[in-house]
Parts: sequence; structure tokens; C-alpha cells
Amino acid sequence: MKLVGSIAIVTGASHNKGIGTAICRKLAKDAADIFFTHWGSNVDWAVNFQNEIIGEYGVRCGNLEIDLSEPNSPFKLLERVAYQLGIPTILVNNAAHSTRDGYMKLDAKTLDDHYAVNMRATFILSVEFARRLKLQNKLKGRIINMTSGQALGPMTGELAYVATKGAISAFTLSLSAELAPLGITVNAINPGPTDTGWMTDEIKTHLTSKFLSGRVGLPEDAARLVSFLASEEAQWITGQIINSEGGFLRA
Repeated sequence: MKLVGSIAIVTGASHNKGIGTAICRKLAKDAADIFFTHWGSNVDWAVNFQNEIIGEYGVRCGNLEIDLSEPNSPFKLLERVAYQLGIPTILVNNAAHSTRDGYMKLDAKTLDDHYAVNMRATFILSVEFARRLKLQNKLKGRIINMTSGQALGPMTGELAYVATKGAISAFTLSLSAELAPLGITVNAINPGPTDTGWMTDEIKTHLTSKFLSGRVGLPEDAARLVSFLASEEAQWITGQIINSEGGFLRA
């Protein structure tokens, strides 16, 4: 019950095995009310997942299918959450856009498509979330951004993704300094290679040998860390990029 009374937004919870859905389940287990966004998922799945959160954990839950690449999407989302549940106190920026590119394919449209979701939506959601907390005289809040360890090694063939996700780390650090006096912490998590359903047996076997812990990452690993950062126990932690990778070796 450590998050009782909290309202959490989790973006990018669009399928059953994803990091976003694992975060929703964990925060709901901790007694937070949940509002999740999804895009491109089956409508029935979203309704069923919402009912699972309500029935399994006894919290309130809402959802919205929304294209976060639209400039006004952060405002639409926050208005919907406030109308259905109240002013949110936890924001998890999990949604991401990713396509393969590389130097032979990278062009302006590819960059713009990545920028719109990975940077603009994350940044505007974060600052508008903080503004609304300040107007409500809320004395605490949590912003948790998901990144992918771009500073730790190269990710070839995904230049637009690397550039836009890497920017989240710099944004996290500076925004945390601005919001610390308001009692709002801002941190980022790099969960490392995580099996969200995309890994083939061959990929999983290859990656497992690189994990000192002996297994690949699971969505629940990231969710537990989000739960901690959202709690009162983490009130002294802000401006951090936490590389929670189970001892993953890039060499």
C-alpha cells in the first residue's frame, strides 16, 4: 500500500508482455490508481487490461488510445486523467518510437518521427505535469523516464532512436534541478536488453551469455525499480540515470 493516494500515468502500455504493462501492474499492486496510454493495440486488449487492473488490485484505472506524436497530445492526456481520476502525482514516460535506419537510410522524416514521440512528447508531458502539480500546491511528485543506455555504448543501425533517447538523459538532469525545490524528483531508467516478446530463441541465447546474472532482463525488473523511485523511500534520489542491466557486458 506504499503508493495509496497516488495517481500514476504510464505511457506506452500497448501489449501484455511490455515494460509499460508490467509497470502498471506493479504500481497498482502498490495501491496507486493507474491511467495508461496505448497506440496501435487491440481495443479489446486495452479494455481487458483495464479490467484486470481494477479487478486484481482494487484500484481505479483508465486508459486512452493516443498518438503521442501529435503536438497537443500531452495536454489532451493530462486533461483526460484529471477528469477521470484527478491530478496525477506519478508520470512514467515509457512510450517510444523506434525504426531501423543507419547512415544510409537516415533522413529528416525519420528524425522528426522519432523526435515527436521520444523527445517532444516526453518533455512537454513532464513540464506540464509539473506545472499542474505546482498549481495544485502538491508538495511531491515523481517523473520517471525510460531510456536505453545510449551513453554506455553504440547502437548501430538506430541513429534516430539513439539521438532522441539519449537526449532524455540530458533533459532528466536539468529538469531535476529545476523541480527539486517543488519536491518533484526526476530520474531515468535504462533497463538493458529486456525480453518483451521481441527476442527470438537465438537472440536470447546470444544475449544471455553477456549477462553476469545469467538471464536476460524481464519487464518486471524495470517495474520494481519504477515502484521504488515512485515511493517515499526514494525522495532523496533525483537527477539520476540508473543503469539497471543485471551486469550486462557490451564488449
